[in-house]
Amino acid sequence: MSVNGQVVYELAVSPWHEGEKKLQNAVGVLDKMEDIGRRFIRDRLIEQHRNFYPQLPFVVVGAVDGNGDPWATFLAGKPGFMSATNEHSLKIAALRDPGDPAIFGMNEGDSIGILGIELHTRRRNRLNGIVANCTEAQIDLQVVHSFGNCPRYIQYRDYEFVRDPAVEFHTTAEVLGGLDEEARDLILKADTFFVASYAQVEGNRQVDVSHRGGKPGFVRIGPDGLLTIPDFNGNLFFNTLGNIALNGRAGLVFASFDTGELLQMSGRAEVILDSPEIAAFQGAERLWNFRPERIVRRREALPLRWATRRNGESPFSTMTGDWHQAANRQRATELAKAWRPFRVDRIVDESSVIKSIYLSPNDGAGLIPHAAGQHLPVRISIDKESAPLIRTYTLSVAPSDGVYRISVKKDGRISGVLHQLKVGSIIEARTPAGGFTIDPLEPRPVVLLAAGIGITPMLAMLRHLVYEGRRKQRMRKTWMIYSARTKAEQGFGAELADLVFEANGAVRLVKVLSATEDATHGVDFDEAGRINIELIKKVLPFDDFDFYLCGPSAFMQDTYSALRSLNVPDKRIFAESFGPGSISRQADADRVDGNESLAPSTVSVPVIFTESAKETRWLPESGTLLELAEARGLTPEFSCRSGTCGTCVTKLVKGNVAYKKPPEAAIGDGEVLICSAYPASVGNEGAGGLQIAL
Repeated sequence: MSVNGQVVYELAVSPWHEGEKKLQNAVGVLDKMEDIGRRFIRDRLIEQHRNFYPQLPFVVVGAVDGNGDPWATFLAGKPGFMSATNEHSLKIAALRDPGDPAIFGMNEGDSIGILGIELHTRRRNRLNGIVANCTEAQIDLQVVHSFGNCPRYIQYRDYEFVRDPAVEFHTTAEVLGGLDEEARDLILKADTFFVASYAQVEGNRQVDVSHRGGKPGFVRIGPDGLLTIPDFNGNLFFNTLGNIALNGRAGLVFASFDTGELLQMSGRAEVILDSPEIAAFQGAERLWNFRPERIVRRREALPLRWATRRNGESPFSTMTGDWHQAANRQRATELAKAWRPFRVDRIVDESSVIKSIYLSPNDGAGLIPHAAGQHLPVRISIDKESAPLIRTYTLSVAPSDGVYRISVKKDGRISGVLHQLKVGSIIEARTPAGGFTIDPLEPRPVVLLAAGIGITPMLAMLRHLVYEGRRKQRMRKTWMIYSARTKAEQGFGAELADLVFEANGAVRLVKVLSATEDATHGVDFDEAGRINIELIKKVLPFDDFDFYLCGPSAFMQDTYSALRSLNVPDKRIFAESFGPGSISRQADADRVDGNESLAPSTVSVPVIFTESAKETRWLPESGTLLELAEARGLTPEFSCRSGTCGTCVTKLVKGNVAYKKPPEAAIGDGEVLICSAYPASVGNEGAGGLQIAL
């Protein structure tokens, strides 16, 4: 068939086996990958790849020995040692080391996998085939599958030969009983390794070898020698993990690019799809374990040496985490309900009224990852006599930034105190919360509308959209419309410009100023006035958008109502408001609620606050459960009093509660937001009535 004028070969049968399909199904791309696989996995070498292999100085090979153990290894030669005589065959003229355990799977009729990879250009191609002919100095390979690979997670390295690869050079193969200190050091410092795997498919063996990369130390070694490896976002083929899912075996090779040493291992492997460590390790989509059973070290096995380029790290690798960070994050989850001390590391004046305060944990634990748009509950002591005051401030950074940053407008007592903080000051904070978040992979374009300090969640969302778009190469089309009163009050100019640049055309920024004195059109602002429906219609093309709103209450309500008047569905409008001033919504006509919520009681209800052993009676005029608790002399923590921040979440011991409007903060099973909850009209009968853990 022809696509955009180019011939694309389609395989007659599915290129995927059951293991690959299992993982593709787990991430919801099974049908999509069936089509992609048939079009992009070929049974031949296209001209581009026939020209690619002859220019390589080495190739990575995956093979399976007579015991069924997979091994990964290198074959090297001066460029030209590989050649494609036609589109169905590849010749590899390379000497093989008798000490290499992989050579016992490279005999005539054996299935092998090869990876052609240029570390100095990040190009690579995968080929799976069958050894059609084999001599001491050459392998003729018949192509079964050939396909290109993306360049992500490859570190730039330049090579040189330190000896002639055409001259025999035998190394001593050291068989290790386990990972010694030297082997552990090589693994823990590695930013690259290669993995061989295989599957039996309808009586035929399919062997694959692939590249894995990350930050140095992305492979963890457990006390018992178990290796744990994060699996990052890739091409969704799942060749390696699909093979492991079927037969649980793999072969790894770590190379010292400085000395030419190879550390080869064969053993058992397991794919992990559900673990708290997945969320803790930044960038990980899943994990897999490898337990080495056979280990061979061959010193100076390679005739090549590589020099890592300055700034040659893969940008995709730098966007991932490490095991130290992951361990700190897991320790932090144990403190999720506690107030923790945070140190002020940095303070930045963003505008005449906004300061950004960068915070890091001061208790030895890490950061709990937040969702872009969530807020951070902060507890501040004004003086020694007064009780600490709690406020919530939106985190203006993405989860990937690895830091907490709140950007605070000086507007009130607490914000004034925050503006007076110094580097080294300590404040208390709790786990980020809030449901005003964004999906960076939603295909529908999004419009972020920010007024004044409402820029903070939008900035976090924009950073997340750009980061995830780059990481997964699926940038969501975004319009950011940001209004400020004056040029002096407008913040984050350089940061927004950098994000627009990094988005490579996927993000359009429109800056709006109410007062344009001393401001330059096209530089400081694009539109004069305020954000209103006329401006939105002027800026946006005709399309189906998601709208995100944040700013003062009047701005939020006016913008929401105007969008609804244009028949924008309520479900397409997401809003964050300050304090109790949430917007009044108009439900979509076709909306069907799955469950009708309970109504507040209209009669008195006995209430017991179990932690303080206080009993009282709620009446309709008593207000919320927070107000009832305060009237009884209790001082529970709270901030927003509107069900948006989640600070007041409390355990519901017995009975039912109701909300006059659905709270925006997430509520777990058996929890209640006392600032906006009332005893329900049903479910509080009998002894004890309603019981709250206060």
